[in-house]
Amino acid sequence: MNVEPTMNAEAEARQARFGRLPRRIRFENMSEGVEVTPSGVGNASHNPEKSWTYHSCLALDLGL
Repeated sequence: MNVEPTMNAEAEARQARFGRLPRRIRFENMSEGVEVTPSGVGNASHNPEKSWTYHSCLALDLGL
């Protein structure tokens, strides 16, 4: 007995959308190289008025 499974419109739409795997991405295309300056070389000045923006305090984050 040869029985062909029948698919309704929703199943056909789902099969058309998700029925195959996405195209494979090579590892070389997953990463990006960016030139950066060493730490402290670009902006060596210290601004004490804005130093609070660079540090995190758990008590302040929790509103204590």
